[in-house]
Amino acid sequence: MDEAGLRARLEPVLELLRTDPASLTSVRDPARAWRVHVVDSLTGLDLVGSPRAIADIGAGAGFPGLVLAVALPTARVDLIESVRRKCEFIERAAAAAALDNTRAVCERAEDWARLAAPDGGREAYEVVTARAVGRLATLAELAAPLLAPDGLLVAWKGRRDREEEAELARAEGPTAMGLERVEAVGDRAGSRHRHLYAIRKLGPTPVDLPRRAGVAKKRPFGASRRNG
Repeated sequence: MDEAGLRARLEPVLELLRTDPASLTSVRDPARAWRVHVVDSLTGLDLVGSPRAIADIGAGAGFPGLVLAVALPTARVDLIESVRRKCEFIERAAAAAALDNTRAVCERAEDWARLAAPDGGREAYEVVTARAVGRLATLAELAAPLLAPDGLLVAWKGRRDREEEAELARAEGPTAMGLERVEAVGDRAGSRHRHLYAIRKLGPTPVDLPRRAGVAKKRPFGASRRNG
């Protein structure tokens, strides 16, 4: 879809960001929101590819999930968000954009990953996305049980953090997730320091994943003593 088509579909979402009292972003001006949210989301499109099913974890205001749903109309995009008011905003935004290939899943990612589809999302997705949600090792752990074999996590991050990358490397065994590539896209994104991490599922889902909700954030695999 060309930029004009994307703008036509997403303008109602940007207007909702501007006017909705429950808007979940401080960036309300449509022109700035286009760059900060939409262009930033689109930087991951090449890495995401053309999957049949995508899960956007910690979806927040709906980015990148809503943008990917517009850009990839043949993909099913589940926006996973545990906070009810955020889910309700995502639902209003999806309705405003007339999206029929996306839904808000108001669950913790860990809980959603415990059950097989259609009642859950265990190993149901070829791609998992996450934008400014958490540490890389935490994201890898949350994504692993959601991803099908050889699936890919695409994580939107800011400046590169070598200790965070080392933590991800140390977490490769218990998560079965390994770093494939890092792309610097700050010149194209809403954040000049934006980096995208492509993290591949390397083997079967570890039998002890997912752990209890919240544990991946509090005690990420691979954490050094300094980071807990």
